[in-house]
Amino acid sequence: MKSYRLSLFIKRLISYIFLVSITVISLVPFYILIVNSTRLHSQLISGFSAVPGIYFFRNLKNLLGNSNIPILHALFNSILVSFMTAFFATYFSSMTAYGIHMYRFKGRSTAFKVIMAVMMIPTQVTALGFVQLITKMHMYNTLLPLILPAIATPVVFFFMLQYLKSMLPVSIVEAARIDGCNEFITFNIIVLPMIKPAIAVEAIFTFVSSWNNYFLPALILSSKNNKTIPILIAQLRSADFMKFDLAQVYMLVFIAIVPLMIVYLVFSRFIISGITMGGVKD
Repeated sequence: MKSYRLSLFIKRLISYIFLVSITVISLVPFYILIVNSTRLHSQLISGFSAVPGIYFFRNLKNLLGNSNIPILHALFNSILVSFMTAFFATYFSSMTAYGIHMYRFKGRSTAFKVIMAVMMIPTQVTALGFVQLITKMHMYNTLLPLILPAIATPVVFFFMLQYLKSMLPVSIVEAARIDGCNEFITFNIIVLPMIKPAIAVEAIFTFVSSWNNYFLPALILSSKNNKTIPILIAQLRSADFMKFDLAQVYMLVFIAIVPLMIVYLVFSRFIISGITMGGVKD
């Protein structure tokens, strides 16, 4: 009995040491970023220091005062695009998954295969045609081309479809129909609350993906006030050597990750509950 307890204690100790080590390794880049955002450019190029500096607010003031980097406009644009993308992707993908899951219609299997085929096409392959299309539609240099395509997001659709197959009893939908609910009310009032964890998980992932997106915004956005955070980071890093300020780069990256950290801290509890798909079965 004592040997069993000792063995169990050793296994737990090893597990805790491993988890703590992984946590520390994950947090080290964030600590380095915070430290570097508190130091001057001259200090940064001289070498790394684990001790934070005292120039955090000075670097922040320099960044906000940089007329070539409209940080407030970029923050607003990134937040708007990311939130709207997350909303459109989760809502319409859930609606599409609900239709594929609940209805038996001719071409249902073909529709599913087509959506899955679209998921295999990289964004870079269709980028040129996409830019030509939005130019003809007079949406070039606007935020709409970054938001509207989220209505059709095959990856989110596939995840939501698997979640619905696991979590949504057909009898509940049939009972709602018998009670006189139309399909729109059934989906919005009954189905959506039941799949809230999955929606939260996909909203987080979609928000982060949209927030970090650089490729399409760099092709579409040209005016200074329409640019997003990733474009400004690249623009600041590629500045002329004589005007290059490494402290402002670190400060801008620090500002860029704050919204992501807030989103994760607020909605992280939904990740486990959303991925662990247990629930009521028929």
